[in-house]
Amino acid sequence: MDDGKGDMDLSGDTEFADRVQGRLDRLGQSAEHAARAAGLPADFIRRLLDGKLPPPRGQRLVKLAEALATSVSYLVGLDPDTLVPTEYLEEEQGSLGLLAGDEDALLRAYRRLDFSLRAALLQVVLKMAPEPETLEKKPRQSAPRAASNG
Repeated sequence: MDDGKGDMDLSGDTEFADRVQGRLDRLGQSAEHAARAAGLPADFIRRLLDGKLPPPRGQRLVKLAEALATSVSYLVGLDPDTLVPTEYLEEEQGSLGLLAGDEDALLRAYRRLDFSLRAALLQVVLKMAPEPETLEKKPRQSAPRAASNG
C-alpha cells in the first residue's frame, strides 16, 4: 500500500525517531511501555522507530511527548523557545469526523467524574448550550392553575 511517502523528505522522520529512541534510552523505558503510557497502540512507537509510520501529529504527538517526559518542540526538532507550528498540532483524524483534541480531553475528564457529578455537569452544559432541536421549539408555558374551591 502506497502511503504517499515517496515524494516526502524522510530525513525528519529519522531524526524524530532518533529523538524518541534517545528519550526511551534516557528514561529506561521500552517502546511498548511508553506507547501504552501515551494511550497509543502498544506497537506504535516500535513501528515509528522502524520507519513504518510517519511522526504523529495532534494529540498523539502531545501524548507521546508527555509519556517521554519531554516537549513537543524537542521531539519535532525545534529550539525549546520556538513555538510549535500549528501543522504539528492539527489532528490527523479531523477529516474523518473523530473527536478533536479539546473534545477528547473533555470526554476523558468527564469519564473520570462519578455519576452524580456527570449529571450535574450535563445540566450546566445544557443550560449554557442547549441542543439545536431545543432552540427550534418554542418554550412551554405552563397554564395557570385554577384555584380549586373545593
